[in-house]
Amino acid sequence: MQFADLDLEKSYTYADYFKWKFEERVELIKGKIFKMSPAPNRFHQKIAGNIHARLWFFLENKPCEVYDAPFDVRIPRKSKSDKNIITVLQPDVCVICDLTKLDNQGCLGAPEIVVEVLSPGNNAKELKKKYEVYEEAGVLEYWLVSPQDQWMRVYTLVEGKFKESPYFVTGDLVTSSVLPGFELNLTDLFKDITPQ
Repeated sequence: MQFADLDLEKSYTYADYFKWKFEERVELIKGKIFKMSPAPNRFHQKIAGNIHARLWFFLENKPCEVYDAPFDVRIPRKSKSDKNIITVLQPDVCVICDLTKLDNQGCLGAPEIVVEVLSPGNNAKELKKKYEVYEEAGVLEYWLVSPQDQWMRVYTLVEGKFKESPYFVTGDLVTSSVLPGFELNLTDLFKDITPQ
């Protein structure tokens, strides 16, 4: 099967997604297919890699684990059965502290922290849908990073709704309510990143 053979108007499940073997990377958001952007540019990869590395070192000997894309995060609704899961995302970086959510396919349930690094290929519809899914699923913190404009925002779940931070920019230290003691220095994060 080729990607072009899929009916983009149809709704799909993780059971369908799991069978696909085409080259294009896709995500399922509420049953609809979203083709992921072509391979991210080098700055996107550098930012995601730097965040992953800082989290990995911070989490050493702590009861949480960090993963980076490609890594399937399946968001169940009523049932954890593959045929009932209609949302499968691949965040750039995610932190899981409830290790019972981890299995051989990735993460089944909401990570505590999700990091998405924006690419020129991201569109507003995709970003809005991901925001809604992460909020509904109970992601405790959603970090959105723009290498292009060199800012970061943190959306923190408060009583079931995301509360957004101000924009963090070079010179700021970003902390996490989920990971007390963790600091992300944006001067270091954006060092050597040239906006395009």
